[in-house]
Amino acid sequence: MAKSFTGETLLIVENDDVFREQLTKVMRNRGFDTVAASGLEEAKAAIMTRAPAFAVIDLHLDDGSGLEVIEELKMYSAEARAVILTGYGNTPTAVAAVKLGAVDYLAKPADADEIIDALLAADGVMPPAPENPISPEEAKRVHIERFLERTDGNITKTARLLKMHRRTLQRILKRTPDIGQDSG
Repeated sequence: MAKSFTGETLLIVENDDVFREQLTKVMRNRGFDTVAASGLEEAKAAIMTRAPAFAVIDLHLDDGSGLEVIEELKMYSAEARAVILTGYGNTPTAVAAVKLGAVDYLAKPADADEIIDALLAADGVMPPAPENPISPEEAKRVHIERFLERTDGNITKTARLLKMHRRTLQRILKRTPDIGQDSG
């Protein structure tokens, strides 16, 4: 039986509009009282208005870092449980997130069950490893596809959003010809 989170506020900070809306809807259906923010400044305002019990925070925001959101969250609610989501994980950033108070650091795409498991894991208990983990290359491919969809396939805009040079993105796309292709 699923646990009820009625009254538990969950802040979702994600700059990908589609992913944010989907995750907000799913978590609301799971019983969370969700508040969504698209970036650092919106997240800070939401935290000051009503400090959440839980937070799911994208590491790379258009106007800052998800790490800054964790710092702000912990100032207003030291007991809040936060999970960082990222398309590009690296060890130093994961360590920094945990030091700031995140309970876990999940690679995108993470589903609602993985996120809830991480948010509710007892302190010091690590959630189980994913059954079918994706490779770093697959995570990178999915991340780039999301940005290509957001820009309707515009390479220049996608490269700008990913904070990389257009030619670098073009080289990646040449090496991975299935990006942007319908796999179903």
